Amino acid sequence: MPYATLDGIKTHYIKQGSGPCLLMMAPRGFNSCIDSWRVNKWKEMDALNTLAKHFTIVAYDRREAGLSGGRVEVLTWEAMARHGKLLLEHLGIDKSWIIGPCMGVSVATKFAAIYPETCIALMLPQPVGGYRWMGKMRGFFDQHIAFVRSHGLAGARDRALTERKNFQEDPEAGPWAIPIVNDAGFASRFPKQDVEHYLRIVTETRDTLFGDTFVCGAGPEELIGIDTPSFVWAGDDPSHSTSAGHQLRELMPNVRFWDLHPSKHTGANQLEQLLLFKNDVEQGKFPEKKG
Repeated sequence: MPYATLDGIKTHYIKQGSGPCLLMMAPRGFNSCIDSWRVNKWKEMDALNTLAKHFTIVAYDRREAGLSGGRVEVLTWEAMARHGKLLLEHLGIDKSWIIGPCMGVSVATKFAAIYPETCIALMLPQPVGGYRWMGKMRGFFDQHIAFVRSHGLAGARDRALTERKNFQEDPEAGPWAIPIVNDAGFASRFPKQDVEHYLRIVTETRDTLFGDTFVCGAGPEELIGIDTPSFVWAGDDPSHSTSAGHQLRELMPNVRFWDLHPSKHTGANQLEQLLLFKNDVEQGKFPEKKG
């Protein structure tokens, strides 16, 4: 399995297929890894193998997820987007399609705002956002803060090594649970940090990523400026609020919105819509920009 070291962070990725590059920013929140393409509707469509028939796919475990490493610093959408850009640079890829379901939408929109020259088109299924999502994610950070105050950084490290779960599965272990599991050196260094400095980083990360109920990722001023052809469909559950999808629809100037209720989605019709979007972009048939 290939790895790349990107800005000092060991990163697990795969590259397969033919055709234009498709950078795959995986779904499932803080469990954004290659295996997340093998669950739910993505499993139903066999996303990795099927999309590799139409693209050269580059799928990866995001920093702090899967088999990748991480670094204790304030986590931002920009830092996560930069991680994806560095992977493309490592592979010598100048331009790419981007797909990012769920919290991957947040990284993908920030990517497009920062690196517009790299983006051919964006596929943005089921963006996260809304009051319930904000409360859930902030609650995870608050659980970790409380755990560290009670058990210290050594306690958080030990919990991560015992439970071996990601942040969303075990919030007490914290956002860096996966690097602790993956990297013995990181695990050794982790408890030696100043606790108060560490907790300030955790608090700032919480407030930066989940500061309000708006769709996560690029802010409204940035979304208005993303000229990249984009395809969006909304979710309809506590994490993937319908409002988050409609915020993208309303603000992004060059967007197609699939207005079929998620209860009627299948792996087959999702794949059909993604490939229709690809064809229309490539054939120059994509809708005119909104005024």
